Order: sequence, then C-alpha cells, then structure tokens
Amino acid sequence: MSSLSRDDVAHLAGLARIDLSDAELDKMVGELGVILESVAKVQEVAADDIPPMSHPMPLTNVTRPDEVRPSLSADEALAGAPASELQRFSVPRILAED
Repeated sequence: MSSLSRDDVAHLAGLARIDLSDAELDKMVGELGVILESVAKVQEVAADDIPPMSHPMPLTNVTRPDEVRPSLSADEALAGAPASELQRFSVPRILAED
C-alpha cells in the first residue's frame, strides 16, 4: 500500500475545505496513514462468505407484546387531578398563541 505524502494530505484538506497549519499537516500524515492501514487490514479479513452486519451480536427485541389489559377509566384517572376538561388533564398555558 502506498503511503500518504504531505501533499496528499494538503490536497485532501483543500477538498474538505479545512485550513491546516504546517504542523497539523505533518501530524495528519501519520494519523491518516494509520487509519488507511487499519481499513486495509479490515478489507483483508472480509470474506465473501461473511454477510455484512450492523452489529457483532444478534439484536433481540425485548419489548412485551402490546395487549389490552384492565386499567383505570377516564373518570378514575382524572379523579385526583386539580382540573380536567374533555376527559383530559387541564394544565396552565405556558406558550402564547401567535
């Protein structure tokens, strides 16, 4: 794999519209080189018989099924409310209508 030159990093920074100082360019040459090497290693390991995945472990939905169960009626739920209107809790308005 070819290594990145300082000019390559300067060109990439220009494409990304990032203004880098000389010291930052020198630092980024090494950092981008490490990133490219890591990506190359991953590409070597990837095989055609391994399907792409978003997570290394299978995901399982842990929510319960949505089933209707006995609950409070609207009147029972609103019995302790300081104010109600149209079978709903009534709260003070905090935003003005514009």
